Amino acid sequence: MKMGITYRLFIAILAATCLSVVSMFFIARWNVEHGVLQYAGTLEAARAERLADALVDHYGEHKNWDFLHGDPFSLLGIMAVPFFGEEHESARLQPQEEGHPEEETGPIEEEGLSPSLLFASSLLRRLDARIVILDADGTRLYGSAEIHEKTNMVPLVYQGRVVGYLGVAPRTPFSQRQLHLLRRGRLTLTMMAGALVLVAAGFSFLLARWLVRPVKALTSATDRMTRGDFDIQVPVPSSDELGLLARRFNSLALTLKKNEQARRQLVGDVSHELRTPIAVLRSEIEAMQDGVRAVTPEAIHSLGVEVMRLARLVDDLYQLSLSDLGALSYRKEKVDLMEILEESITIFRPEFGRKGIDLAFKMATNRELWLLADPERLRQLFANLLENSLKYTDGGGRLEVRLEAGKEGAKITLEDSPPGIPDEDLIRLFDRLYRVEGSRSRATGGAGLGLAISRNIVEAHGGSITAHASPLGGLGITVTFPFAEES
Repeated sequence: MKMGITYRLFIAILAATCLSVVSMFFIARWNVEHGVLQYAGTLEAARAERLADALVDHYGEHKNWDFLHGDPFSLLGIMAVPFFGEEHESARLQPQEEGHPEEETGPIEEEGLSPSLLFASSLLRRLDARIVILDADGTRLYGSAEIHEKTNMVPLVYQGRVVGYLGVAPRTPFSQRQLHLLRRGRLTLTMMAGALVLVAAGFSFLLARWLVRPVKALTSATDRMTRGDFDIQVPVPSSDELGLLARRFNSLALTLKKNEQARRQLVGDVSHELRTPIAVLRSEIEAMQDGVRAVTPEAIHSLGVEVMRLARLVDDLYQLSLSDLGALSYRKEKVDLMEILEESITIFRPEFGRKGIDLAFKMATNRELWLLADPERLRQLFANLLENSLKYTDGGGRLEVRLEAGKEGAKITLEDSPPGIPDEDLIRLFDRLYRVEGSRSRATGGAGLGLAISRNIVEAHGGSITAHASPLGGLGITVTFPFAEES
């Protein structure tokens, strides 16, 4: 069974949280144990200092260490209170912990002693096991504790000279009271860690579902889009990467919707464009077959005109498909734009003259305009633009072609006389198979592909082409090409 992204996110977040909790648990546990050890060490050092001060005071009274071998209960009064402090009052009520050398002093076999004497005897044995007192020469005076590198040796200084040494053997790592405190601390940390894991599990699951919700919405929308529903739009949940993905998806849906509409419009327009010459051909041929119309050179010429119209339409569609796919071949070289433009104008000038249209060419610059371009594609571009003006400009009108050098590159402007184009149609003028109804109608011929092909040629050369209203009352077209880099 494949694991979904929700559970993958849940496991990933929970694993990261558990790792953090476990790390915090061990760090806190180490910190607690280390703190208890530091506290115990500090307490032991303070007790040793108090006992050392008491021993020095009694040494000062007796001027020797003989009092250590006197009455044991007197010795207990000297050492027990400074060393054990207030603990000795509660110690008599605490059971001895098994397994600790400081308390393994054997059973008290004194019979007939009062509880206070039994307690005093127990304290003496505990002191004897942990304390050693040496004189200035290092001779043991009291205590049975072993002296090693961990024994805390405190010098006993009286009137500026060392009169002896007090050694305190280290106790086991933890006393019973400290162990009890540690157990409670560990239990508390364990309960806190478990509670954090449970809370993290619930939060991780909710967070994973919240994070995956936009992905599920995109998945559902994608399924609908694959079935042809391009009107789908998903909500934008946030401004992060998921929100950006949702916005890109919505943009993709709109683009696919426009492309689908353009595809349907293209199929309808192509069908319409093909239907007219085919219907004319069919009617002419059926009339000849039925004997309604005689097979004359005029009739054959009419059929040829319709065939040529079909051929131009098919060739334009083929050229447009190649340019859309980027499959048109471009052999770019350094060319003189003015020379190619003048050549194209010279070729079309007789056609404009026969229609009574004045064709004027103006040079607004004296510099040479060199482009990195395919000269044949430039001739095709200028032929399309000049033919468009020739077809859609009324007889007796005027076409002005102006060539100038701008900051962004060479600029060619073509402006003709009426009829003009409504402003709302200017932005669609370069769409494939789009023609303005009215004065610039299908009666003049053409399939509305010339300007679409022209735009692809211009963009393939890194230029731009725009349409605007002409000051002469017709259509104005501006083409801009970047200059060739100087080598």
